[in-house]
Amino acid sequence: MQIDLPEKRYYKIGEVSKAFNVNASLIRFWEKEFDVLKPKKNSKGNRLFTSDDISNLKIIYHLLKEKGFTIEGAKKKMKEKAPSTLHKNQEIIDKLESIKDELLKIKNYL
Repeated sequence: MQIDLPEKRYYKIGEVSKAFNVNASLIRFWEKEFDVLKPKKNSKGNRLFTSDDISNLKIIYHLLKEKGFTIEGAKKKMKEKAPSTLHKNQEIIDKLESIKDELLKIKNYL
């Protein structure tokens, strides 16, 4: 899944939920379920997600929405694999998806 977010230090939950095309309540639920998600909170209590949080959300989204894992299955998968391996795998998936998009554009052009 391609996530279209500008380069920033922090992202608000509305931006994140829009980028992932899910409700903000689902992001908050995932935050409670997955220990790797630890957004900072400002003085008003608004969640501010870092780029690391976005990377972890990509992995969680991929496991739950694209691969069809259960919450417990995704937690287990994330614990048994090293975080660096999961992030590298997600980078590879992102690159392959961008290549696929480019190839589809070329195909449509022809």
